[in-house]
Amino acid sequence: MSKRKHKKRARQPTGSAGVKITNTGYSEGGASRTHAALRGYNPLKSSVRSDVDANLNTLRNRSSDMYINSPIGASAINTNRANVIGAGLQVIPKIDYKLLGMTVEEAKAWQHNTQREFNLWAESVQCDLYRKHSFYDMQDIAYLSYLVDGDAWAAIKYRRPSPGIPYSTRIQLFEASRVCNPGSMAAYSNSDSMTVECRNPNNGNRIVNGVEIDADGAVVAYWIANRVPYDPTNNSQRLEWSRVEAFGRRTGRPLILQVSHEERPEQYRGVPYLAPAIEVLKQVSRYTNAELSAAIIKSFFTLFFTSSGTTNDLGDVLNETYGPAEQIDPDDLRRIEIGPGTLNLLPSGVDVKAVDGSRTQSTFEAFTNSLIAQIGASLGIPSEVLMNRFQSSYSAARAALLQASAMFRTRRTWFARDFCQPVYEAWLTEAIAIGRIRAPGFGMDPLITKAWAGANWYGPVMGMLDPVKEVNGAALRVKYGFSTAEREAAELTGSNYDDNVDQIASERAVWVNNDMNYPKADNTEAQDTGEGGDTG
Repeated sequence: MSKRKHKKRARQPTGSAGVKITNTGYSEGGASRTHAALRGYNPLKSSVRSDVDANLNTLRNRSSDMYINSPIGASAINTNRANVIGAGLQVIPKIDYKLLGMTVEEAKAWQHNTQREFNLWAESVQCDLYRKHSFYDMQDIAYLSYLVDGDAWAAIKYRRPSPGIPYSTRIQLFEASRVCNPGSMAAYSNSDSMTVECRNPNNGNRIVNGVEIDADGAVVAYWIANRVPYDPTNNSQRLEWSRVEAFGRRTGRPLILQVSHEERPEQYRGVPYLAPAIEVLKQVSRYTNAELSAAIIKSFFTLFFTSSGTTNDLGDVLNETYGPAEQIDPDDLRRIEIGPGTLNLLPSGVDVKAVDGSRTQSTFEAFTNSLIAQIGASLGIPSEVLMNRFQSSYSAARAALLQASAMFRTRRTWFARDFCQPVYEAWLTEAIAIGRIRAPGFGMDPLITKAWAGANWYGPVMGMLDPVKEVNGAALRVKYGFSTAEREAAELTGSNYDDNVDQIASERAVWVNNDMNYPKADNTEAQDTGEGGDTG
């Protein structure tokens, strides 16, 4: 029997002609067009203009409503305000003394003097163009606008110095809705949401929602209306726009401050903080109101009576139960009421159907907690912090606080970078120009200018669940060079380290003068026992 020789055939590649590829990459997953769950799910990611700018008015309106009328939405906003801004971010000047050729002692003296001068201006209402708020109060207002509207706006202006305050720098806060396209229908009606871009006829630049950009896409100016466009109480004032250049022509410093955090390239306006959770927030609010109404009705104890004779049979009962203003006419069925302890007298011949008031709410808390957790996750706030409710273990509560703290610090950095630092640099420029602060080389060389303008901004501190553990941790970080005493003092207690040292020296002198031993605290050698108490 002869053996046949078989020729080896080359294996056909997967993508050969006539072979249909069905399961590559995401085609059988998130990109599937055959799965029943995804067949009708065909969203479209378009341009920033279509996805963001065209919907910005609607998002702002709904975000504002959620802040005003939704307890959970208000909690998210207020929790952010309390932990990011608090009573206001405090500046600690931090110059590059090595580059400037200064000693440590000279740098500290300069920084202390500059901080005093800045607070002279910042703690006065004279820093506000409207003369209503200090700079620290203005921070809270600006941050609230940033969260609700998606961005906050301020103009740096100059007016004559007032008595007692030698500075002319003024900050003007204004509504985000005032930055819009000139003459567009969107300024008069929220329905014309697609009118998001126009052109400057004088130079051909594009204007996107009030932000003028050049051919490179760089911001060159802003178009600001003289009033809020959608104001039905102010129709008498003609709506006009002013073009304000974004940066000074000689100095290059910003004239308009936009506090925002864009998430996409080519995005020029911010999105409200609550935007990802608006739908769920509204549904939770509706569900909560429905359950609240059901609980109220369930709590009512209402009796219906039929009379076999005249309607005066139960008159004595009604007179004893209610005053004249509260009595119900038994012959008028339109006035039959449901309320706590209500007695309704019905005319003869009217039948009453019993209404089952029993309604279980056993699943309400579990269901809403699940939704609140989703809302918190979308906003970067753990549900424990969002609802100010810590019912779990120390480790879980601390983990939630640390997660929230990381988000708050990030937003604090953004806000200080967009609002606080530019204001500080504008003030510092004037202070040096009028001779209140001496800074050789400032404004002559960019590197020298930056060295003089350095500053750190510190805000409210998170609460300590276990002060001993956290203070010991801070001491160890300082001991091994992972942090500084100045930073730890600011972040743990919100205090100034140098002021603390001076105060301790003063207190120590009082103890010594009274022949007392000043208590010495040194926990840097202590080891964490894991018990949460003093480690000895």
